[in-house]
Amino acid sequence: MSSRSRSFRPAAAALAGLLGVSGVGHFARPGFFDAIVPRSLPGEPRSWTYASGVAELGVAAALAVPRTRRLGGYAAAALFVAVFPANVSMALRWSGRFPRERAIAYGRLPLQVPLVVWALRIARPPEGRR
Repeated sequence: MSSRSRSFRPAAAALAGLLGVSGVGHFARPGFFDAIVPRSLPGEPRSWTYASGVAELGVAAALAVPRTRRLGGYAAAALFVAVFPANVSMALRWSGRFPRERAIAYGRLPLQVPLVVWALRIARPPEGRR
């Protein structure tokens, strides 16, 4: 097996893709993300939207590069924990919306756990490379 194929990890590529798409979304549709920034955070929501978009793109890049993948996995786990308050804020703000929208908002909350686990699994080196 070549070193290139050993360095490719589908789970890392998938998580990098997910974070990359989300990161781009922060710049393409910032209004959506502004609306879920917790009001308790200081400053303008748009600043937090852009900062979190940059963080997601940076973590995606770290996950995509084998040399920084371990750090990227830990950074992704930390990012998922850090954005949890925004997901709670979204769920609370969307509590009066249509049932489908409420289901989306509340459904995001438990999804943070498998995302953190996924990121931590990526942070561990592959078997035989510890």
